[in-house]
Amino acid sequence: MGLIIVERSFEHPPSDADMTAVAEREQKCREIRSITWKRSVLSKDRRRMICEYEAPDAETVRRVQLEAGAPFDRIWSAEVHE
Repeated sequence: MGLIIVERSFEHPPSDADMTAVAEREQKCREIRSITWKRSVLSKDRRRMICEYEAPDAETVRRVQLEAGAPFDRIWSAEVHE
């Protein structure tokens, strides 16, 4: 399993209810494909978001995002450097 990053940008800031609805649509797809959501970071103006997932590969995360109707700008594999 690897770390996968999803970058999102929003023309209109999403509400908490909007983000919850997307997360609920993703949940079943993530479970089926063995993807674990780690965390999301939302900019203070709510126009940009970075989401971290643990998944087999970026393409699997891409498919889940498309199936759940979760818009994204980029999806890429990452490494943590400390």
